[in-house]
Amino acid sequence: MIFFCGDVHGQFSHVIAAVKQHRPDAIVLLGDLQAPEPLERVLAEIIGLTEVWYIHGNHDTDGTRDYCNLWESGLADRNLHGRVVEIAGVRVAGLGGIFRGHIWMPPAHPVYASPEHYLQHCGKVNQWRGGLPRKQRSSIFYVDYQALLHEKADVLVTHEAPSCHPWGFSALDRLGHSLGVQKSFHGHQHDSLDYREHDQRLGFQAYGVALRAIMDENGNDVVM
Repeated sequence: MIFFCGDVHGQFSHVIAAVKQHRPDAIVLLGDLQAPEPLERVLAEIIGLTEVWYIHGNHDTDGTRDYCNLWESGLADRNLHGRVVEIAGVRVAGLGGIFRGHIWMPPAHPVYASPEHYLQHCGKVNQWRGGLPRKQRSSIFYVDYQALLHEKADVLVTHEAPSCHPWGFSALDRLGHSLGVQKSFHGHQHDSLDYREHDQRLGFQAYGVALRAIMDENGNDVVM
């Protein structure tokens, strides 16, 4: 069983308690972790009890601490962004971050299709550690989205929502359809709306996992 965890924003005690109680095979954190310490230290109590995976959210690049405690942690290789990984027998595709108008805001065409393209225009003074500005490291670039279009998966996890949410994106509908997923889970919006009327149009079941909520892979609430 896989647990999908909504935005924790620095508070992990309910995740640790749920893992200790239910012993899922794996957990996937749906972005905006904002870990107060390196992630492997925050989750030290459960690392031996379950597999830990995540995608990043927009707030994971708010500050240097937020960034480093995730991307430079001992669990940095557990970021699902831009790839498909088999987790507990389920092929999970991940797309972290958010759409930003000056990078790419579907349905408009990308302004900058890749990080390299953006770096050609942003100027060295705006670079961070010799690369993308820290904030843009949580922007969705078309190149990462496009790479997933050629993959196949059972489940799609995103920080942004598909179009069944009032502030969702049809680009994620297309991604889920191209991947051939049966289900998708997202965070970011801090709510959990009933998407069942959209299942037929989407071609898969979509679930929003609310702020600090936890849902299992069948869409059942573990922590509300």
